[in-house]
Amino acid sequence: MWQEYISAHTTNEAVEALAERGPKARIVAGGTDLILELERKARPTLTTIIDISRIPGLDEIILDEDGILHLGAMVTHNQVVGSKLLRERAFPLVRAAWEVGSPQIRNRGTVAGNLITASPANDTITPLMALEAWVVLKSIRGERRVALREFYSGVRKTVMQPDEMLVEIAFEALKNNQSGTFIKLALRRAQAISVVNIAIILTIEEATVTQAAITLGAVAPTIIHASQAETYLIGNSLNEAVIAQAAELTKQAARPIDDIRATAAYRREMARVIAKRGLEAIQHNETQAGFPAKPILLWGKEMLQPASQPASATKVNANDIQTTINGKEYTFTTGQDKTLLHLLREEAGLIGSKEGCSEGECGACTVYLDGKAVMSCLVPAPRANGAEIVTVEGLAGNAGLHPIQEAFVQEGAVQCGYCTPGFLMSAAKLLEEHPEPDIDEIEQAITGNLCRCTGYYKIVKAIEEASHLTMSMKE
Repeated sequence: MWQEYISAHTTNEAVEALAERGPKARIVAGGTDLILELERKARPTLTTIIDISRIPGLDEIILDEDGILHLGAMVTHNQVVGSKLLRERAFPLVRAAWEVGSPQIRNRGTVAGNLITASPANDTITPLMALEAWVVLKSIRGERRVALREFYSGVRKTVMQPDEMLVEIAFEALKNNQSGTFIKLALRRAQAISVVNIAIILTIEEATVTQAAITLGAVAPTIIHASQAETYLIGNSLNEAVIAQAAELTKQAARPIDDIRATAAYRREMARVIAKRGLEAIQHNETQAGFPAKPILLWGKEMLQPASQPASATKVNANDIQTTINGKEYTFTTGQDKTLLHLLREEAGLIGSKEGCSEGECGACTVYLDGKAVMSCLVPAPRANGAEIVTVEGLAGNAGLHPIQEAFVQEGAVQCGYCTPGFLMSAAKLLEEHPEPDIDEIEQAITGNLCRCTGYYKIVKAIEEASHLTMSMKE
């Protein structure tokens, strides 16, 4: 899929590679969008991938002394979801990140990548626009700061130059007198593209709105502000009549199109509906209603923290992939131009991980990469260099099957079997993270796994039974 793969040690190295190779090169962070584009031949001229996933410091979330929140380019959606700081000071972004894909996708996909993809239906752009965020772009010419409202020039178009790398996202943290939320309307509960989404942030002093931001996604070529609604709210107190009028003005701001997911008329009306819901949530201090107290991340007890760059002194060839899979060390001299899934199946001979969709939708290829559940079909194979990987073949221990494997057999949760490896991997990581999950947590954990036999009842039951078995073994 690529001819050259560069694992950058620093941002300087990354931008130098971009400058040297021009439009034929592309930065890869999580890769959940770029790998799909390459699979679909959407970037026929791209020859070089520059991996920034191991550059130190790019995965940090920092609140500075001036009240500015800084997110590095490698901050993933699940890092946002799991951040106590962001939940307290930037909840609309947290809720939006929670709505992205599935746990496996959120463990790889980055907020920066979501911004750069520039789809008007992307979830995290909407709250960041409401937060008046800006991005820092770096090239060999230096750095420049661009307000997010000026970052987009059209559908999937930004002002970034081919030699620029987005290194940071920043915005002011919400203050005590500010409240906000994010609401997404989609055609299913998980792994869905927005039909329409909204972010609302209000500053309220003595029950009166003094500042307002209402941004809409999937109703125009770019994320837009409902400007008239924002102006109307200032100077008013939230009550039934004010909320109704603001919601109507929000509807009028929408400029949607008819497409396969919804008609323009439906989108406009639902813009009004979710604006009303969001304002009522702020009015009643219920912005976090329905959001899990402990979101399922599929990180397990703790993530492994590999070195920022793997040691290369023992390599025979600089292009070799040296990795640990299920506790065993491997060196691959081929497969550098594949996905991790195909490296595992074709080079390592580990065929438990299945290729169901090659789009990160079905979860049949789920593995653990440095302790986190990911879709291996969306991970470049060279990212395995220096990493620790666990596949379904590594679940069972010397004492026998993993409790989740035993439970799948006992409860008849194994049907055609094709999706089973992915469900086992997600469920085992869930039990590591939450040994006694409730039904809602079980459902959260398997939102990234599809069963084409439609037999989820047995699968959920098996996970429940495995939880009981695991707890009894500890007693």
